[in-house]
Amino acid sequence: MLNLVDEFTRECLTIEVARKFKGKDVVGILQELFAIRGRPKYIRSDNGPEFVSKAVQKWLKDTGVQTLFIEPGSPWENGYIESFNGKLRDECLNGELFLSLTEAKYIVERWRLDYNHHRPHSRLGWQSPAVFAATCVPSDSATPHPSEHTEENIGRVSQNLVHKSGTGHKDARKSNTKYSGKFLS
Repeated sequence: MLNLVDEFTRECLTIEVARKFKGKDVVGILQELFAIRGRPKYIRSDNGPEFVSKAVQKWLKDTGVQTLFIEPGSPWENGYIESFNGKLRDECLNGELFLSLTEAKYIVERWRLDYNHHRPHSRLGWQSPAVFAATCVPSDSATPHPSEHTEENIGRVSQNLVHKSGTGHKDARKSNTKYSGKFLS
């Protein structure tokens, strides 16, 4: 499993389930996330082969994203993802018997959606990660803001989506936003 979590919003961006991951697979996953969420300044990860692969390193360098590798044997340097992985293991993986890869993908995705949309976090003022993330949308983003879900703003937001398409994606926040990646064994 490849877990990618936004450290700022605590949102689990994806949990990719596969029998194995190659560097090009990780690049494809990151490309999709960057297109949706914008390009982060950093990706923090352990020194697993998927993130230290030449393909991933070259692609990250070409896109201008820096890597923050934790020291080998120092999981506390990436404590949030370690905590997340523990919750995933305790609440989902340990309680399921997966009969196929398709079933595993479905069950894990349901858990991820529940985690993002229904689980309050103390660090987020007891909001779910999705609710908190909605408050962090930059003002020039085509993404609707929580206050924009009104009839008079729907047309403006739609026009903004058309206007923004193909113009490139700005960083989601001006702060030091990072994405974390960690593979489960």
